[in-house]
Amino acid sequence: MALSETENGCPGGEGGESIVQTCVLGGFSESSETRALLSSLLEVHGDIATTESATQRFLVIMNRYQEQPHLLDPHLEWMLDMLLELVRSETSPASLVHLAFKFLYITCKVRGYKIFMQLLPHEVADVQPVLDLLSKQDPNDSETWETRYMLLLWLSMTCLIPFDLYRLDGHLGSDGGKVREPTMDRILAIAKSYLLVSDSPRDAASVLVSKFMTRPDVKQKCLGEFLDWSLTAISQTNDESIGDIMVLDGALQSLATLFKHGKRDDVLQYAPAVMRCLEQKRLSESSQAMLRKLGVKLIQRLGLTFLKPRLAAWRYQRGNRSLAANLSASQSTTVSTAAPPVAEARDVEEDYDIPEEVETVIEHLLLGLKDMETIVRWSAAKGIGRVTGRLPKELADEVVGSVLDCFSFQETDNAWHGGCLALAELGRRGLLLPSRLTDVVPLIVKSLTYDEKRGACSVGSNVRDAACYVCWSFARAYEPKELEPFVTQIASSLVITAVFDRNVNCRRAASAAFQENVGRQGTFPHGIDILTAADYFAVGNLNNCYLNISVYVASFPQYTKAMIDHLIAMKINHWDGVIRELATKALHNLTPQAPDYMATTVLPQLLPVAVGVDLHGRHGAILACAEITHALYKLGRQTNRTVVDIISSECVDRLKNIHHTLNDRKQYRGFGGELMRPAMCCLIEKLSLSKLPFKNEPVISGWQWLIDDTIKSSVKDANMVAVVSALSALCEEYYQSELGTADSQMQEVLVSQYIEGLKSHQMLTRCGSALALGCLPGFMIHGKLKQILEGLTQMCTVSQKEGTFTESRRDAVRAIAQVVVKVAVCAHGSPDSALCSENVAEVYGALLNRMNDYTTDSRGDVGAWVREAAMSSLMEVTLLVAGSAPEILQPDLVKCMMCCLAQQAGEKIDRYRAHAGNAFLRLLHSTEPAVPHIPQREELMSIFPVETTTSLNWNAPSQAFKYITQLLGLPQYQYHTLLGITVSVGGITESTVHFSSLSLFDHLRGIQDHSAALTQFGDVLLSIFRDNLRNDRVSIPFLKMLNQILANSCFEIFTTQENHPFCLDLLNLCKEFRKAKAISKLRACISVLCGLIQFQGDVRKKVLSQLLMLLSHSFPVIRKTTASQMYEMLLTYDDVIEPEVLDDVMTLLSDTNWEGDLSTVRTQRNQLCDWLGVPRPQAVTKQVS
Repeated sequence: MALSETENGCPGGEGGESIVQTCVLGGFSESSETRALLSSLLEVHGDIATTESATQRFLVIMNRYQEQPHLLDPHLEWMLDMLLELVRSETSPASLVHLAFKFLYITCKVRGYKIFMQLLPHEVADVQPVLDLLSKQDPNDSETWETRYMLLLWLSMTCLIPFDLYRLDGHLGSDGGKVREPTMDRILAIAKSYLLVSDSPRDAASVLVSKFMTRPDVKQKCLGEFLDWSLTAISQTNDESIGDIMVLDGALQSLATLFKHGKRDDVLQYAPAVMRCLEQKRLSESSQAMLRKLGVKLIQRLGLTFLKPRLAAWRYQRGNRSLAANLSASQSTTVSTAAPPVAEARDVEEDYDIPEEVETVIEHLLLGLKDMETIVRWSAAKGIGRVTGRLPKELADEVVGSVLDCFSFQETDNAWHGGCLALAELGRRGLLLPSRLTDVVPLIVKSLTYDEKRGACSVGSNVRDAACYVCWSFARAYEPKELEPFVTQIASSLVITAVFDRNVNCRRAASAAFQENVGRQGTFPHGIDILTAADYFAVGNLNNCYLNISVYVASFPQYTKAMIDHLIAMKINHWDGVIRELATKALHNLTPQAPDYMATTVLPQLLPVAVGVDLHGRHGAILACAEITHALYKLGRQTNRTVVDIISSECVDRLKNIHHTLNDRKQYRGFGGELMRPAMCCLIEKLSLSKLPFKNEPVISGWQWLIDDTIKSSVKDANMVAVVSALSALCEEYYQSELGTADSQMQEVLVSQYIEGLKSHQMLTRCGSALALGCLPGFMIHGKLKQILEGLTQMCTVSQKEGTFTESRRDAVRAIAQVVVKVAVCAHGSPDSALCSENVAEVYGALLNRMNDYTTDSRGDVGAWVREAAMSSLMEVTLLVAGSAPEILQPDLVKCMMCCLAQQAGEKIDRYRAHAGNAFLRLLHSTEPAVPHIPQREELMSIFPVETTTSLNWNAPSQAFKYITQLLGLPQYQYHTLLGITVSVGGITESTVHFSSLSLFDHLRGIQDHSAALTQFGDVLLSIFRDNLRNDRVSIPFLKMLNQILANSCFEIFTTQENHPFCLDLLNLCKEFRKAKAISKLRACISVLCGLIQFQGDVRKKVLSQLLMLLSHSFPVIRKTTASQMYEMLLTYDDVIEPEVLDDVMTLLSDTNWEGDLSTVRTQRNQLCDWLGVPRPQAVTKQVS
């Protein structure tokens, strides 16, 4: 059931799911542009490029009116005249004619051929030109099919002239030795030939047949012969070859249109023969959906031919179709069901015999309702409606009964869908009498929740959608008094589908059907209120439906229990885990609407399912028990009642025994265990939060065993959240010997066990143990803080050195912050119980060390997970300490933290740059509490004003780097900021490289005239290079960045001084890479060496010496790259060598095959050394000891 919402303005929506919406247009605003475009065809038709451009523009214009084609009506006539003028002109070349017909086709497609073809000229004078033009066309030309399509439609219209066609023939004598063929025969031959083609003209040919064969003069002479030809084509073909399929398609289409438009008296005599042919052909067994659809379409037309065209006198009539007319009529006089007197109707019906073939037709249509394709079922449903409308009341009721047989659970979803479509057709035609509603409505209610599991998913969304269509059609078909007994059923079912259906289209269809019933019937309880909350757009978001809209709708008593019962019966055992979880959360939210019903009916009903056989049902029921119990506890707390006062003792015992039952049945193992473990952890958490009186009972040990075993079982990250939440709630409720004091025995056991788990060889066990330590309540950490921090820190340090267990380091860093937050911050407290001056440096050291985690594996920079966690933890701990005991925050710790954040804020990955930048600004601008000892706070505040906390988008390189490069002017931050920017400027992401380079060069241009600032920048640059010589993550991007800096002459004031120290130091560092094996590093080094040639003094000879050594490198690709770069270098800096040898050097560099034999290459290299005045490199002989 499609619904299109139209509003002024452009499409928009929410919730991440698509919203069907169109812009309302007021008229054909492109009229003048279209006129100019059509006028230009005469000039553009010869050029392919301009032709395509004009065609595409016309398509864009026309496609805007697909939803409102009627807006074109006032303009179609002049558009048609302009194009036909081009077609009719004798001077128009073939290319122009075809182009005009293409434009005609585009217009026809948008407006619809039935409307458009009526505008085509159909005078007597048009017949021969159209016929002649069509005869000249090549049916096999795939480029000009639009021409043939439009000519066939045009010929169809010319067939409507009210004169016998033989009058157009004139004298059929010989013409050049050939006898001219009669017009009738020519048209018939063209129609037959185009019924056999494989493209769209076949559809137009079937229209031609319907217009041509129904002419009085043609049907006498050709109708029988054409039908024989069609039946022969059908009987002699099969649906196995493409050619035969096309022949069948054309023949069936032509027959269907012929029996639709032909007079009954003319075609009735041929109908039995066609029926027999179709029965022999068995089209319902064909593998081609289109042939099955055409078969159904033709059969229904035959059925209508067998029956006299009369309107069923017994049909139900509501009154006017117009809603406004109905409302006005109801105000003046009561609208009656306009049925004729019973006796008269009976006389009319008894006077009419039904042919035997009609029973066969109905059988085929009922079979079509169960077809596997929607188009076949939809055609069959319309056929059922049309044929039933001509049957007597008793026979029509039998048809309705047969349709109802589709709604059996032995039938497939296809039969249910077809049945719904048929009922909707019967209802809207008034053929489903009110007496049948008692049988129909329960079936429709079942269809609204039809969902049949197939493998890992289910089928039935099309059935539910069609059931909504039935409800929509019933709202229009019946008087309110007829549907009044069923209002509760229909309203509840539609609301449930609109709120709880998994498929967004079904939710929207149900909302539309509900709206139609509210408007047409006016009897749905609280209809307007519900529609306001659950309109077409609101139901687009699944979470919103389950967690918010459902609560509002359930506040109306008529719907409350129906919604709860539906969730229990259909959703907690749903195949989709997301739906099960949402259903249980919805039950939690609905509990306040019916607490007694939940406690006395729903919970006892769920408990057996929670230990049942079905895995999905068991999973959903356990979660539902947990949510409902917790909701009842929160309700009881408002009236000072405990949860055991609300639910029965039997339910409490059964809740307690769920774990024991599952464990005895070994249902925590295998695939089912992946669902049962997190579900049971959720139950443990909710029962603990509900303060059930289980303290010191054996069940607590069982629960603890399950949590510990789950942590050791290496569960997935998503499930670990449920585990640690359960552990936290369990400790909080059952492991306190007195308020605020831990049970020492359990404390010792758990802390020791989880610290030991940090040393496990299983990565997920380490993760679980770290998260478990982090979730322990404060009283469980008291006295064990030092031990816990040491365990977490040691695990991080060891695994980072080994480059393994990255996820466990991430979780350990989170756990450190969680542990610190849960204990008190006291400057002079015990390091075993509080964060104090003795252990604050240790905590910060552990977190700051993780900021340098750049571990990589096949997944990429996985160390970024750890860095992100470290940033969050540092911010959390710093704000905590600054608010409680700022005196223990040492200046060097704050400086190191802010510098590390500045470095991360300059790096290349958008997500982590944004995380660091937001943390940096949060700490800088925090006032309650204010973070002390931030270096150069005033300068930072001027660079990052308060408004940047909300306006600056750190994810966008175009915004972020403009700010972060300003930190290069602050000495305290210069080193770390430049280190971060280095990997961005030397990276591979185009946008990041572009904007970071731009911002860096802007900064360097700003200090060009400040020798001291530039010297300091150069020193920092060398320090970074020196510190990261062996670190490819930094050194390769650094060389790329340095190459860009040198190429942009950023150190121009240094180049005027001979043998500047910066250049000498840089050259010495670059020498370290000469023996590197990484191609990318060597190539970057070559570029830097070529850039260093711009410096004056003896350093040039040293640079040339290094480059000449690389010309005889063992890697051919490096030799070739060096030669190429040197060639470009000598073109750029022409003062490097003497002019008299320049041409020889350039020729040698360009003509030598540097990838050739190394001994030959060395000879050429030595020649270059001599010309350049550089000593020849000497081979070093390795001494073998």
